[in-house]
Amino acid sequence: MNIPLNTGRRAFLKSSALALGGLTIAVSLPAGRLGHAIAATDAGTGFQPGAWLHIAPNGDTTLWCGRCEMGQGISTALPAAVADELEADWSRVTVLQGDGDKEKYGPQNTGGSRSVNLMLEPMRKAGAAGRELLVAAAAQTWGLPAADCYARNHAVFNRRDQRSLGYGELAATAATLPVPEKPRVKTRDEFRYIGTPLPRHDQGDIVAGKRVYGSDVKLPGMKYAAIRHVPVMGGMLKAVDRSAIAGMDGVEAIVEIPRFENPFGSLGGVAVVAGDTWTAQQAVDKLEIEWERGPHGDYDSDAYKQMLVEQVEAPAATAFERGDVDAALEQAVLRHAATYVGGHLSHSPMEPMASAASVTDDRCEIWASTQDPQRIQEVIGKYLGRPPEDIIVHVMAAGGAFGRKAKCDYVQEAVAISREIGAPVQLTWSREEDTRTGYYHSCSAQRIEAGLDADGNVVGWLHRAAFPPISSTFDPTVVRPGERDLRRIVGHPFGIANLRIEAGEAPPHTRIGWYRAVYDIFWAHAINVFIDELAEKAGTDNVTLLRRIYANSADEERKEEAERSLAVLNTAVEMSGRDNRQLPERHGLGIAVHHSYESYAAMAVHAEVGGDGAVRVHRVDCAVDCGLVLNPDIATAQMEGAVIMGLGLALHTELKFKDGAVVNSNFHDYPVLRIGDTPPEINVRFIGQEHRSTGLGEPGVPTFAPALASAIYAASGKRYRVLPMRKA
Repeated sequence: MNIPLNTGRRAFLKSSALALGGLTIAVSLPAGRLGHAIAATDAGTGFQPGAWLHIAPNGDTTLWCGRCEMGQGISTALPAAVADELEADWSRVTVLQGDGDKEKYGPQNTGGSRSVNLMLEPMRKAGAAGRELLVAAAAQTWGLPAADCYARNHAVFNRRDQRSLGYGELAATAATLPVPEKPRVKTRDEFRYIGTPLPRHDQGDIVAGKRVYGSDVKLPGMKYAAIRHVPVMGGMLKAVDRSAIAGMDGVEAIVEIPRFENPFGSLGGVAVVAGDTWTAQQAVDKLEIEWERGPHGDYDSDAYKQMLVEQVEAPAATAFERGDVDAALEQAVLRHAATYVGGHLSHSPMEPMASAASVTDDRCEIWASTQDPQRIQEVIGKYLGRPPEDIIVHVMAAGGAFGRKAKCDYVQEAVAISREIGAPVQLTWSREEDTRTGYYHSCSAQRIEAGLDADGNVVGWLHRAAFPPISSTFDPTVVRPGERDLRRIVGHPFGIANLRIEAGEAPPHTRIGWYRAVYDIFWAHAINVFIDELAEKAGTDNVTLLRRIYANSADEERKEEAERSLAVLNTAVEMSGRDNRQLPERHGLGIAVHHSYESYAAMAVHAEVGGDGAVRVHRVDCAVDCGLVLNPDIATAQMEGAVIMGLGLALHTELKFKDGAVVNSNFHDYPVLRIGDTPPEINVRFIGQEHRSTGLGEPGVPTFAPALASAIYAASGKRYRVLPMRKA
């Protein structure tokens, strides 16, 4: 991939439009509303009624996706919705990745399962605006009212005599017309692409090895860098002995990287620049480096988890209270309490951190697999003393991300190296650096105590939690989860009348970051396993108890959430055949349900526990309510991936710290799930499609581990309260 480095941002945009034979029209979409066209160029060569859409004179159509494609299929699902509203022929549509540009695309942070949730309606309106402009252009050409024309499959037809004009023929005229303020979007019965399993637009390139990821970028005159980081948060470089690589063939420079004090800045370290990545990696591994470990040099994650357990087994600060929990528990006819623990997790995407950067006196251009190009613009702009809009960020396809590539430490390092050596550079982290110097999922401890009345209803629920919150990444003085960190259990659809949430202290000793499903992993595990235990103690089962809890929700604001949670639970039960299924000895079926990211997921897991304690998952049934599903094939793949990731974190993955540093290094001691360990049968069913579309990237992950824990208990009689579960 060769990209010229000598065009300014505005010239680049203009030349891009001209190369497409198109028109540039800037269209704003404040609060989801299509705004006025404010600029136009080359009206005779095509038209572009939004940041996401361009139609050339020959009818070829280009759609831009402003969100990062990292395997979740967003660059197919959202553009297909635009094409549907546009009445475009999908075979004539090309999808391109949008660069970082807040003015054109709005917020571009691809995380929190928000892409469809936030962007579907604005993008549909952009497509609908294009359709109405083309219809208006045809009506003007024929001298007819617009009502006598309609769009279908890349053409506008005359209702009176069925004459037609192709979109390319109408482009020049459409470019002269005002963009409609309130275009009519389709009703659901009019959809052609939304709700259908369109193939991914990029699948051919992926199979052929043509898809360009961040680590694939090649630039004229580019150098290659590898890095070794300070191994402990807050540590510093003391000394580096360069003699081991003095005169080494291919080595061109050694660059010391300072610790950047912004929340997503580099830990600091030493980079080696060479003529190729392999030489750079070999050289940096040979350096003798002495580190100052700093204030967190004694961090031991096992000891820390024990401290968290001690925090939750004693009264802590009240974060939320409804009713009188103490009185309810005192009056309960049955009480149960248990503590649940989870370890740190690393994202471990198949593509480690990689970024290319070119910094000159008047220009900074970046190519990166990033979930948040606008944060890069802000951070790098501040670092270089330039306006954010002058930092050009090309968003490359990401080979996995899971929240890790929403941070920009690796990009800032590439920029610092390029600035130092005066040449374009590509920085690629090794797998070991990716494992040892990331932003990690919080380890956690939770203690739940609940009481039942004589009718088996939950009358009181006390939930204590202690974990280093993500907010500590922004402010290291934060030592206790806050309202935002606890909102999922405060707003849980159980709606129990007497509820208290307490938060224990958990000072951070490493960098904490978003990991796919974030806190919901440990919320869902603790709550569902606890319900399973509580139900058994009450002489019933978890499904019966969950049904009773959801039916009796005391929180009027969350009645709908309780109803939709109950619906996915019942669907998963039905899919699994739970009520009429006989399992062999040492086989078990577990069921869990969780509400997150405005969506609902329930899983039924059929597992076997061998005589040696090895766990084998045979079948998983998933019921999901994420509202309207844009592409059922892509959505199903999301849930299948969630099952696989959930199985890995349930049984295998935990990141450990000793003397402040990560102990793990690669897949041999931080194993991701292998193909042979994946469940042979995963069934997915979507319900609730009458609702608006909500998040799907994360809601499938949290329910797997607790469902598996219950299945293991049913198969072996062994109860797990700690993740990962290892052997049973």
